[in-house]
Amino acid sequence: MKFTVFGIGSATPQLDKNPSAFLVQIENEYILIDCGEGTQYRLLEAKIKHTRLKTICISHLHGDHYFGLAGLLSSLSLNRRKEHITLIGPPGLIDILNLQFKSSGTILSFELNFIPTDNSDHKRLLDNGVFSIDSFPLIHRVPTTGFLITQKAGLRHLLADKLPENFPIPYIKKLKEGADVYDEMSGKTFLCSEFTSEGEPEKKLAYCSDTAYNTSMIPVIKDANFMYHEATFTSELKSRAEKTQHSTAAQAAEIAQMANIGMMVIGHFSSRYKEFNTHLAEAKEVFEATFLAEEGKTFTII
Repeated sequence: MKFTVFGIGSATPQLDKNPSAFLVQIENEYILIDCGEGTQYRLLEAKIKHTRLKTICISHLHGDHYFGLAGLLSSLSLNRRKEHITLIGPPGLIDILNLQFKSSGTILSFELNFIPTDNSDHKRLLDNGVFSIDSFPLIHRVPTTGFLITQKAGLRHLLADKLPENFPIPYIKKLKEGADVYDEMSGKTFLCSEFTSEGEPEKKLAYCSDTAYNTSMIPVIKDANFMYHEATFTSELKSRAEKTQHSTAAQAAEIAQMANIGMMVIGHFSSRYKEFNTHLAEAKEVFEATFLAEEGKTFTII
């Protein structure tokens, strides 16, 4: 699993900081989380193949998190995409898109499967056998959800050199699924533990978009390998964070510590800051495994 940053800024436009957009890669498939203005250009710069983009998640309906979505979907249609896209987001999002497409005479070349979020409770929204996506409530000025993406544990690795020649394919499948196999022809039992090794473990990524300090999400994201958490302000503006329902870097770190997160990346920095060393120092004082979001940087989740 990989997490790529395409925007570290907050609501006010900044020439050197793009609005929120993040790409999660699981095997050969991409999940886009939030889609601020210009996201499609960031994807082009990174040479992301649009055919591998299957799912888009929008956390809330503030412009810096979704104003790039209509343009991206329109461009995918102009490229004659045929495969459907699953779009997850607030209920009003599909109405906004339908109005934009109706007004511009746009007819998408692909099916858009919309799954509405509900910020009243933790919910499982998608499970395709390879990964699942859950939403959970955040505290912000409009209905907002975070996302928990879980990459399921991989199949066991086959130790092919230990198996006899022409070993039946159905038996191989069972071994990789973790089952022992009894061969009636030879009367021999092939133990999973002897002929396979452990597969890739389950990995969890928590995405905490715009939110006030929010301990209620800890049970949902507990023990996640990786967390992105907004850190719009540093602690001297804690009162401003409370008023606007955002978080400070220290508050984000407290959440990471209490939830036993593996590593945390902070972003969504207010335009009043020209550098973010104070954000990083403040967070590291509470939670050492903190890193700054940087435009175009990819984090590998292990």
